[in-house]
Amino acid sequence: MLLTVEQVAQALAKPLPGVAGQMRMAPQPYNQSNHKRWILPADCREAGVLLLLYSHLNQENVPESYIIFTRRPDTMSAHSGQISFPGGRREVGETLEETALRETAEELGIPTDTLQIVGQLSTLYTPPSNFCIYPFVAFSPVRPNFYPNLFEVAEMIEAPLSLLLKPQTYKREIWYFENFGKREIPFFDIFGHKVWGATAMILSEFLTLLTMDSCSAD
Repeated sequence: MLLTVEQVAQALAKPLPGVAGQMRMAPQPYNQSNHKRWILPADCREAGVLLLLYSHLNQENVPESYIIFTRRPDTMSAHSGQISFPGGRREVGETLEETALRETAEELGIPTDTLQIVGQLSTLYTPPSNFCIYPFVAFSPVRPNFYPNLFEVAEMIEAPLSLLLKPQTYKREIWYFENFGKREIPFFDIFGHKVWGATAMILSEFLTLLTMDSCSAD
C-alpha cells in the first residue's frame, strides 16, 4: 500500500477516532484501574513521539509506505527492550512537535528538515510512567538515510503498511505482570517483534483512521 502525503493529510484532517481507535490495542481487562489512561492529568510529564511514514521498495521491488519503529537496548533503565516510535520527553522551551523531531534526529540521525509534519494523533496517557504522549505523523517521499544512535536504538524495525493492516498481524496473549497479575495483551506481530502498549494504541488509531478514510493503494 502506497500513500501520498495528500492522502495522509486528508485522513488526518478528519475527526480522530480517539479512544475508539486506541481501545482495540489496550491491555485487558478494561477496568477502573486502567481507565486512568483516558484522562490527562495536569501534572503529567509530556513526551512527543513521531510516527514516520515513508516510501520504499518492498521485497517484490514495488514502492510501498513504511513505518519505522525502534527497539530500545536491553541495558536501558526504563522500558528496556521495548519497541516504540522515536520520541522522548519534552525539554524546556520547545514545542511538543519540536520534541518529536529532535528525539527522532537524536535516535535515528535524520535531518529534520527532510521530514514534513502532516498532522497529529490523539494524546495518550500512560499511568505507570505518568507520561502524556503526543504523537505526530511525519512524511518523507523517500526512505531517509538512517544513522541510529546505538546507545538509544538496538534495532530499527521497518514495517510495510500492508503488513500492519493484515488481520493476522494482530494477536493476543495472556501475560503476567508483577504489579497487575494476569492481563490479556493485544499486540502487533511485526517480523516476530511484539509491539504493544502505548505504541500499539497509537498505531491502532492511525490504522483505524486510514481504514475509515478513502485512502487507496496505488
